Amino acid sequence: MGKSRPKLTMEIFVYLFFSALLGASLIQWLFFLGLRYTTATFASAFNNTTPMFTFLLALAFKVEKIDVASRSGVAKLTGTAVGLAGATVLALYQGPTLMGVASGDHLAAGSTHRDGGARRWAVGSVALLGFSASWSLWFILQSKIGTKYPALYSGTAWMFVLSFIQMATVGAATEKMSLQIWVPRTALQAVTVVFAGVGSSGLGFLVMSWCVERRGPVFTTAFMPLIQIVTAGLDVSVLHEQLHLGSVVGSAVVVMGLYLVLWGKSNEASIGSKLPA
Repeated sequence: MGKSRPKLTMEIFVYLFFSALLGASLIQWLFFLGLRYTTATFASAFNNTTPMFTFLLALAFKVEKIDVASRSGVAKLTGTAVGLAGATVLALYQGPTLMGVASGDHLAAGSTHRDGGARRWAVGSVALLGFSASWSLWFILQSKIGTKYPALYSGTAWMFVLSFIQMATVGAATEKMSLQIWVPRTALQAVTVVFAGVGSSGLGFLVMSWCVERRGPVFTTAFMPLIQIVTAGLDVSVLHEQLHLGSVVGSAVVVMGLYLVLWGKSNEASIGSKLPA
C-alpha cells in the first residue's frame, strides 16, 4: 500500500498559496519583465545568484547554520560575498559588445525593447534581482512545506492551480476584457505556452524536487551554470543577440562564488557524515 495523502488543512493551504505566489507567479512575471528589458543570456545569469540568496535567507531564518571558524564556513561566507559582487557587476556594468553584432533591422527592433538606455537595463536588472530573491524565498518555504505536506505531486499541482488563479485574476484586472488576448495567435505562441507550462514549469519543478530528494540541493544547484552556458550559445547563434563584456565578467564571478558555497556545503556534509553517531 502506498502512503496516504496528508490532510489539506487551512494552514497547509496558506503555505501552498504563498508557494504559488513566490514559486510560480512572481518569479515568472519578474523573469519575463527582466527578459523584456535585457537579453536571455543576461537573464539566465541571475539563476546562479539564487543559491547564494537562498543561503543568506536560510541563515536569517535559522534554517542553515555556519561555523565561521571552519574551512567550510569561511568558504560559504567568501563564496556568498564573491557571488553578490558578481551580481552587482551584472546589474551595473554592461560593457562593450563581444559577440553577436546585430543587423540593421535587428538593431532597429532592439532599440525599442532593450537598447533604450541605462534606465531600461536598470529596470530589467532590478526585476531579475527580484526574481532571484523570490525564488530563494520559495526554497525556504518549500523546506517548511516538505515537513507539513510531504506530497510531491499534489503539492506541485496545487501550486500551479493557485498560480493560475492568481495570474488570471491579475490579468483580468489589468488587461482588456477580451478572450482574444488569452488565445495564442500563432503556432509558435501555442507551442511556447505548452512547453513553458508542461515542460519548464510542471516537469521542471517535479524533476528538480526529485533530484533534491535523491541527491540533495548541493548536487541539484551545481547544474545551474549549465543553464546559462546553453542559453548563451542559443542566444548568440539562434536569436543573434549581443553578448556583452559585463555579462561574461559578472557571470564568471557569480559562478566562482557559487562553487565556493557549494564546496563549503559539500565539505561540511562530508565532515558531518564521518562524525560518530
